[in-house]
Amino acid sequence: MKVPLAWLQLTREKMRLLIALAGIGFADLLMFMQLGFKTALFNSAIAIHERFQGDLVLVSPRSEFLGQMVEFPRTRLYQARGFEGVESVSYLYIAPGSWKNPVNPSYNRSLFIFGFDPARPVFDIPEVNEQLDKIKLPDVFLFDEASRAEFGPVAELFKQGKTVTTELSERRIKIGGLFKLGVSFTADGNVITSDLNFIRVTKRSLEKIDIGFINLKPGADPQIVLENIQKKLPNDVKVLTLKGFMEMEKHYWETSTAIGFIFGLGVGMGFIVGIVIVYQILYTDVADHLPEYATLKAMGYTDLYLLNVVFQEAILLSVLGYIPGFIISMGLYNVAKSGTGLPMIMTLDLALTVMILTIVMCFISGAIAVRKLQAADPADIF
Repeated sequence: MKVPLAWLQLTREKMRLLIALAGIGFADLLMFMQLGFKTALFNSAIAIHERFQGDLVLVSPRSEFLGQMVEFPRTRLYQARGFEGVESVSYLYIAPGSWKNPVNPSYNRSLFIFGFDPARPVFDIPEVNEQLDKIKLPDVFLFDEASRAEFGPVAELFKQGKTVTTELSERRIKIGGLFKLGVSFTADGNVITSDLNFIRVTKRSLEKIDIGFINLKPGADPQIVLENIQKKLPNDVKVLTLKGFMEMEKHYWETSTAIGFIFGLGVGMGFIVGIVIVYQILYTDVADHLPEYATLKAMGYTDLYLLNVVFQEAILLSVLGYIPGFIISMGLYNVAKSGTGLPMIMTLDLALTVMILTIVMCFISGAIAVRKLQAADPADIF
């Protein structure tokens, strides 16, 4: 079996090869972590959107993302109910609340409060819909057991059959049940209750809602109904599809905050670090073997053949360096997920993206390094 010249070149200096692979693995690790956090940002931002029930969404045109919704008159939703193709409507209130740790009352932390009419469910969360009768009771709330630990051992105490009471925005409340949603960059915890309980805690008016949901009749075209409602309702509301509502949230985090830019910059830095590392390895390899390359030229081997050898080395480095970077990233994803509660998950798209970036990174380095081959003049060895 013929061993490729590129492999022999790389393995001749084993310590240099290990250092190169460590460098590429580190560059891949940087890209994996930055892309992982960016993906977790978007996934966590729309996690609750994916649990909403509705074909169309009614919001204020001044609303930018879920953490900063602007109220609008509830009558707009009832007006939308009268349009052709609309079967039913429901609404949701959202507000931040100050949660007092039931075990350590001196510790307060902010969370999201969601309120809706139990007769018109808005969530596709079985644990919530099975406990609608509970939140009809005064000052009874459902607690997100995937909230951060700083909110206290609420889920553990409740599962033990103990009564869990605390203060939410300076009002005494009781936990009547649990559900699981998860944290995001916006909220570290969540509670769900009825619209009446929501008003009691937040002191808001029932006549102003944050989100309206429109369910369409079977066979109705969402786009046609959307355009019809948008055209005839006042401009103090905006109509979106549920997918469009998710895209609005993503767009905010990607373009209106520094977070999306920072993660993108981190990926770029990892890419550049990788290019520099691989270039140094390939350039040194070419320089060390310049007489041999010149000899090959004298024997009749073309520049294309020699360039091919360098690019083969780049491919081998990219593949071998990718493997440790991928494995270590898997472990760090689990650590980050456990520590932050964010959905840090290695997906096929993520793995392929970094693999492609690694190959491109090594090819760019190889393309820069092969310029040294132009100095491989056969006359220099005689």
